[in-house]
Amino acid sequence: MVYMLFGISTKKDDDWWIGVTALDTPHLSKYESLMFQGNGYLGIRGSLEEHYLNEKRDMFVLGTFDKFENEATELPNLPDIVNIEIQVNGKLLSLNHGETTDYQRGLNLRNGEIIRSFNWQNGKDKLHFEFRRFVSMSNCHLFVSQVKITPLSENVRLQIKSGIDGQQTNSGTQHFVEANKRLFNARFVQMQTQTQNSLVKFALTEYHRLFLNTSELILNPRLQLERRQIFANYSIDVEKNKCLTFVKYADVFASNDKDLQVNVSKDCLKQLEHVGREDYQKLLADSTRVWEDKIWQNSSVEISSHNNKPQIAVNYARYQLFANVPRDYSKNIGAKGMTGEGYKGHAFWDTEIFMMPFFMMNIPSYAHNLLIYRYLNLIGAQKKARQGGYHGAQFPWEAAMPEDAESAPLWGSADIITGEPMKILSGETEIHVTGDVAFGVYQYIKNTGDQEFARRMGYEIILQCAKFWASRVSWNVSIDQFEIIDVIGPDEYKEHASNNAFTNYMVHWCMRKGAEIITQLRRDDLITYDKLDKKMDLSKLFKELILKTSKLYLPEPNNKEIIAQDDNYLSYPRINVDKYRASDNVSEIFRDFDLKQLDKLQVTKQADVLLLLLLFEDDFSKDIIKKNWDYYEPKTIHDSSLSFSTHAILANDIGLYNKAFEYFEKNCQIDLGTNMNSSVKGIHMAGLAGTWKIVIEGFGGIRTGKEGLQIQPHIPSTWNSLKYSIVWQGKRIKVLVTHTSFSVTSDEKFEFSYHDHNYHVEPKEKVLIAI
Repeated sequence: MVYMLFGISTKKDDDWWIGVTALDTPHLSKYESLMFQGNGYLGIRGSLEEHYLNEKRDMFVLGTFDKFENEATELPNLPDIVNIEIQVNGKLLSLNHGETTDYQRGLNLRNGEIIRSFNWQNGKDKLHFEFRRFVSMSNCHLFVSQVKITPLSENVRLQIKSGIDGQQTNSGTQHFVEANKRLFNARFVQMQTQTQNSLVKFALTEYHRLFLNTSELILNPRLQLERRQIFANYSIDVEKNKCLTFVKYADVFASNDKDLQVNVSKDCLKQLEHVGREDYQKLLADSTRVWEDKIWQNSSVEISSHNNKPQIAVNYARYQLFANVPRDYSKNIGAKGMTGEGYKGHAFWDTEIFMMPFFMMNIPSYAHNLLIYRYLNLIGAQKKARQGGYHGAQFPWEAAMPEDAESAPLWGSADIITGEPMKILSGETEIHVTGDVAFGVYQYIKNTGDQEFARRMGYEIILQCAKFWASRVSWNVSIDQFEIIDVIGPDEYKEHASNNAFTNYMVHWCMRKGAEIITQLRRDDLITYDKLDKKMDLSKLFKELILKTSKLYLPEPNNKEIIAQDDNYLSYPRINVDKYRASDNVSEIFRDFDLKQLDKLQVTKQADVLLLLLLFEDDFSKDIIKKNWDYYEPKTIHDSSLSFSTHAILANDIGLYNKAFEYFEKNCQIDLGTNMNSSVKGIHMAGLAGTWKIVIEGFGGIRTGKEGLQIQPHIPSTWNSLKYSIVWQGKRIKVLVTHTSFSVTSDEKFEFSYHDHNYHVEPKEKVLIAI
């Protein structure tokens, strides 16, 4: 079994490293996504310093969205600061020319440093190159890179050009006005610019230092100004076997930064004047210390297996999630984070349903920030509800700026039948996201015990969602019940479904939970009750929620114990989907069918009913879960990165252990697998969260259901042990699982259950349970 990308090497003795041993120029975009570097504010794709065809240079600052009329809001692609152009005796460094040997490029997952080294010979000139770079975790504005060049055969003249290239676009859309460019103090190169419509101002500043062996060279650059570009040029003669070191310090500031003191230009310059005095290793050590002390100390997963690939996969997933999660409350984490232009930086239901468990069980403050964003998003969500003629808050399917009502694009790829662009209906009818947000809020409150958040924001989010649902359901006289018609559920191949089971159950939960919250507040917290009553008239809302919850149609298991995905799914024709399940290409089925045809077939894009059964598994028997697995799993073609993790966890729950591990492998390969066309527009954040979820919730057996914390582990047969930690209601709990037993410890008192047995754990007590 191969987890890693073809050509990616995984050192047997290093669980924190992925890399390549050859330059693969046709597939640069894949590697750029995989080797993303970020710190939750600034994100840079792993593009190479020198330019090649097929590259995609992207750099983003979270929360700096821009939009043109008739286009979707998107994160603007900032000017490039990675570039370094090197000439050796007038010959441009390019690994497409000359001979390259001993090539290695790797990403250190422990601290996000990329290291690339190789020998390059062009004619009689042979040199050794070593490139290093990182995005600082200790200083959110800072990017530092270093290149060491050693002539091995002859004395050489090196010409180095480095600067700020504002000729980048979002797939052709230029979001920035022509920039102000200048040199400060003869050493600091700066570009000032702003987005075309949102008018976010940016300053990007670079400072360069050069060393010959250990001696610093004092060289003033020759400035080169072009349209949207500013470069510094240096020319140095270097003797054979001497090492020239070129260090680039770059700062990026935006006008909506919360730490801005004066303005983007002055703050950017002032910080770089200070930072530029430090050497590369010192700044890297500062960043590494933050990774270790604030992140890895609070996120532990150790897998002992027949090889270290599962460990590398879960380390990679955790690295990318932490590198992309915003560090403040005004932003969210996009479906592809900042790793590429896919989905335009927008956040989906992926956050609450798939990524939230990772953050709230490792570093809950990150989950807290993501939910504050949703509270701020109530402005846009209420606007969207009003636009549709509804009440309360309807959260956008694709979220960008918190005040926006909807950020989903209107048009997609061409219909294979008509050749016309297909209208994207998700923004209009994929409304289950409103329930998903409420579900994520409640899960956070339950898992953390954060009552302050609940009183200040959380209850209001849930109640506004419940109020929307109460206005969205419609009465069906013929069945004497409320129902939900014309929606898209998790299975996006059914664009006009009525009574989608997942949606209806989520709506039922949300309205019921809203009524419970009103009852609880009226009994225990009149201050919060009165505050929310002024906004929503809670007495009236309570009556409406009770009525509509009691009369909402919920698809029950039929006589074969199958829950209908929607009103019509079970009546549709079946087709053989084996070739689509086996294909490496997402959307392969669209070569044979268009959406109108798929709408009438028993084909499921991703976990739908099965996701319902996982999220609400306390409400269904194991027998019902198993029969629905047998029915829906063969019909699901997994055309979404969200699908494998649900199937893996559910398979483990019902004792299909080989199937669970098979789906775990597939999930790990979404980004790290051999498909060279996956991930080119960015990696899949929810899929990465799914890797962690399978390990911890599936194999590690963690559940936080109605009865509190449950631990029911079962690890794969090829693993020797699984050791991990989670945070539950403010307590860090450590679990060690083997094939015959598991042990649980904590520094604080807590309770958990294993099957039907409850355990009370005292501080520092080790509870050992036979499996």
